[in-house]
Amino acid sequence: MDTDNLLGQFLRARRELLQPEDLGMPAGTRRRVLGLRREEVAQLAGVSTDYYVRLEQGRERHPSAQVVDALARALELEEDAAAHLHRLSRPAPARRRPRPRREQVSPNLVRMMAAWPHTPAVVLGRCLTVLAANPLGKALFDGHAYSDDLVRLVFLDPDAREFYPDWDRVAVNTVGGLRSAAGTDYDDPRLIEVVGELSLKSETFRKLWARHDIRQKTHETKRFRHPLVGPLTLHYESLTVNSAPGQQLVVYQAGPGSPSEEALSLLGSLTA
Repeated sequence: MDTDNLLGQFLRARRELLQPEDLGMPAGTRRRVLGLRREEVAQLAGVSTDYYVRLEQGRERHPSAQVVDALARALELEEDAAAHLHRLSRPAPARRRPRPRREQVSPNLVRMMAAWPHTPAVVLGRCLTVLAANPLGKALFDGHAYSDDLVRLVFLDPDAREFYPDWDRVAVNTVGGLRSAAGTDYDDPRLIEVVGELSLKSETFRKLWARHDIRQKTHETKRFRHPLVGPLTLHYESLTVNSAPGQQLVVYQAGPGSPSEEALSLLGSLTA
C-alpha cells in the first residue's frame, strides 16, 4: 500500500464515486474522468481549483477543519468517512513502531462471554480476526476454511456466498470495517499482509479497497445460512474493548420467539 499521500488518495477515490447528475450538476458530453472533475469538487467545497489539486497531489497536506468540513459535504461523506477525512488531514507524528505482539484477549472477558450460553459472542482484532469466542459464537462461524478470520471468510472461503445470503452488502461493509479499524495506521504489518494477500486473490476485494469506504462496525441486522441449522437473522452490537484498544466485542441476538431464536437454541444443543 502507498502510504505517502493518504489524504490525496482518499479524496480522489471518493470524488470518482460521485456522478455530477447525483448533485444536480450537468454531466456534459465530453467527460473523460470517472465521477466528478477536480474543479467541480473545488466549486462545491468553495475552494480554488489550484488548492484542491494540491490537496490531491499531496503538495498541501494540512487543510483547515473548515475546509475539511466543506470537502466532506461536497463529497457527501457519511459521518464515519468525514471523521476519517479529518484524521487524514491531521496525521499523528511518525513514531518508531514496536515489534508486533500477538493480540491477546483478557481472561476476564473470555469468562464473561462464557457465561452467555444462549448468546453468540466473539472478540475481533484490528484486522477482523477472531481472537476469542464463546461456544455459541464459535459454532456460528464454525465449519469454514477461514472460520477464525472474518475478512478472509468473506472473500476467500469457497462457501462464503452460501453462508452470507446478502454477500454483496457484507463484502462492502467488511472492507469498510477493515479500513475503519485500521484508522490511519496503514503501516501495520498485519494489515499490509491481509490487504496484500486479498488484493492478489480477490478482484472484488481489490476494487472495494480502492473505494476507500469507511464503515465503523457498530450494529446491524445480518442474515446467515448456517450449514447445521439453516437460515438465521441476527442483530449484532459491536462494543469497543477499552482495556485493549483495537479490539471489538461483537454480540449477536435473535428476535424473541423468532425462528432464528429456535435455530440458535438448536445450534447450542448440537454443539454443547
